[in-house]
Parts: sequence; structure tokens; C-alpha cells
Amino acid sequence: MIAYSDQGNGSPILFIHGFCETKELWTEYNHILAHTNRVISVDLPGFGESERLIEDSMSIEDLADSVLELLDSLNLEELVIVGHSLGGYVALAMAEKRPAICSGLCMFHSTAFADTEEKKLNRDKTLDFIHRQGIESFVTAFVPSLFYPSNRERLEAEIKNLQSIAMQTTEYTVNEITLAMRNRKDRTHILKSISAPVLYIIGKEDLAVPFEMSEKQMNLAANSRSLILEHTGHMGMYEQRETTLNAIQRFVKNAYEKSTL
Repeated sequence: MIAYSDQGNGSPILFIHGFCETKELWTEYNHILAHTNRVISVDLPGFGESERLIEDSMSIEDLADSVLELLDSLNLEELVIVGHSLGGYVALAMAEKRPAICSGLCMFHSTAFADTEEKKLNRDKTLDFIHRQGIESFVTAFVPSLFYPSNRERLEAEIKNLQSIAMQTTEYTVNEITLAMRNRKDRTHILKSISAPVLYIIGKEDLAVPFEMSEKQMNLAANSRSLILEHTGHMGMYEQRETTLNAIQRFVKNAYEKSTL
């Protein structure tokens, strides 16, 4: 069973972190949202307090199965899912396996598109860099690059904390999840067919999920809205904390009221 936190009461929200992150990513959100909702945050297999899967390799589908297994154990059949980056890939795989699981879906700096050929080459370069230089060197360079440059000094403490968390990830997990992201399939059909509302949170200066890619998926879901964050990279939960938190609060409320966004 994967590690998770479970706080508050009311309509449930599930938070799924991104690559080299843990459930700690959502700590501040959890404390506030738990006043009105039941808030569950997971450590995906191999990250944080969760053991890696027994399989020789891990896929996005494997990660989705592990989260669905947890939800089954908690008797949760439907909830709003918020997925950051990798977490969005996992959320889409969950929705593909079990469409009724989503009361709402927030793609937080994430995409339903498969990797482009250029992105796949960059993943390969990451694997080679880690093999030659190790996890510490990778994390030292990787984490700051997720933030818009003008935000890095202001958020220096947050960046250092994220680096500390990321460095606890094993080389095995980093390699396997990099391959899982590289090899994941296109899931734009999920956005086209989903009946639940969808919220896209988009960083205008996001290097990991470029704005041009986000634009292409913004109108795929029938009931959707987009929050476009200026001067923001890939970490809107830090770079624009209040704006993104307020957006998620409104989204969750509307999703459970079954209202149009």
C-alpha cells in the first residue's frame, strides 16, 4: 500500500504530486482545504514514504493502479483529482481505467499529450546525465529550472526544500519513472470524452509543459476552464500560491455542485 495523508471531512479531493516530489508538495493546500473537504495526498510508488513497485519496471498505468487500490481500501468511488505534472499523467490513466472515479480533474501544469520526439530525446539525455553524474547533480540543476527565473530568489527556501526531498529519491525510481513518462501514450481522448469538469492550471513560462502545448488541450473537454499564470514556470503552487489555491477551492466547490465552470 502506498503512503498517504488523510485530513478533514466532506467531499473528497485527491492530490497527486509530480516527478521527484512527494505528498509534502501539498502541505499548505491540505491544511486550508481540510476545513471544508476530505483531503488525501499520496506518495506515488518509489517516492517519499512509498516503496517502489516489485515489478522490474514501472509504467504510468502501474502508478494509476496503485492509487486506485488505495482508493478502494478507503471506499472512495468518486472524487476530485488534482495532478501536478506526472500526477496529471497518473490521473488521466486512472480516469481511463475507471471513468466514474472523477468528479473533477485539475491538470496542474500537466498534459494529456504524449512526449514529442524532442522531449523523448531530452528524457534520454536526463538518463545519461544521471548515469554519469548521479542524482545529486541532477536534482541541483533540475529543481530550480522548474521555476520562472525571476521567482527563484524569492522562493529560495522552497527550492532548497524541494531539492532536499528530491535527493531522497533513488536512482532506480528516477530512471524508471523517466522511462515511464517517455513511453506514456497520448490520452487526449480522455479529455474529449470526460463528463466531469476540467481545470487547467498553466504557467505561461513553463519549460516542462510549454504554453503552446497547453493551449492545444485547453478546449478538448466539454466543461473546462483554464487559469493562465503570467511570470510562472512549472510550480504555480509556490510561484502563485494564493491564486492557484483559490482556483482549486472554486473548482472543487463547482465540481461537487455539478455547475458549469
